[in-house]
Amino acid sequence: QKSAGGTEGSRHFGPMFNKDLGQHILINPLVSQSIVDKARLKQTDTVLEVGPGTGNLTIKILEQAKRVIACEADARLAAELTKRVQGGPYQHKLEILHGDVMKRDLPFFDVCISNTPYQISSPLTFKLLFHRPTFRCAVLMFQREFALRLVARPGDSLYNRLSVNCQLYAKVSLVMSVGKNNFKPPPNVESSVVKIEPLDPPPPIDFEEWDGMLRIAFSRRNKTLAASFKSTATMQMLESNYKTFCASNEVMMEEGFDIKQRVLGVLDKLGFAETRASKMDIDDFLKLLAAFHDADIHFC
Repeated sequence: QKSAGGTEGSRHFGPMFNKDLGQHILINPLVSQSIVDKARLKQTDTVLEVGPGTGNLTIKILEQAKRVIACEADARLAAELTKRVQGGPYQHKLEILHGDVMKRDLPFFDVCISNTPYQISSPLTFKLLFHRPTFRCAVLMFQREFALRLVARPGDSLYNRLSVNCQLYAKVSLVMSVGKNNFKPPPNVESSVVKIEPLDPPPPIDFEEWDGMLRIAFSRRNKTLAASFKSTATMQMLESNYKTFCASNEVMMEEGFDIKQRVLGVLDKLGFAETRASKMDIDDFLKLLAAFHDADIHFC
């Protein structure tokens, strides 16, 4: 093992790696440096690192940031990282939080950098997007397909609810591809790095309502919206929500009220009845949610 200033880190710790925790240690120092460069760190930055492993990426961040808070689920790797910086120039700049990042409140940070354990890709992305105060950017390593979904545009084959939700809250860009041989042990799939820059202020959207509508819209991705919304289960849920809304707001339900007619009327009015969710952009979905709310139709 090299010292705190080394580039290779703890390569001899192969048997320690726990694939159940998604541990694939980044061993190429050029890739580590490129990831840090993409974050455009300032000397005043506090950086949150998720899944530091043995610290190959951590050391690169410590060289440029004021402080690093590293969250590591594996006690053995947390101890290895502690040992790696002990007595060196970076010891006072590094704080290690041992435990599952998804089960703790995040501290204040300016930038997040992560060689992300792949099984927490989606929950971590949204934990970051909902974090307040808003941070400047996150540079995150993901499985390539997941990364491509985050940046997919309307009409792309990978465009889905994840794409829309992420792009509602942030500017998302693909910054580099990383081959599997840059890791130890090598993962089964290729990886990509994305940069997420949250919108500040965030859009004033009730996310539960928004996501409830998207779940229906993308439930049959290549069907028309009319077909997706007409399912029996969807109509029953929307009718129940409508009755709850009326009761809560002391609104009398119209005699002969027909939820199906109300929903399809909204879609027809906007010209979306024959549109497919896979072709719609964020502005289209915002218009649709506003029109549903104007018609007192709610999704949670």
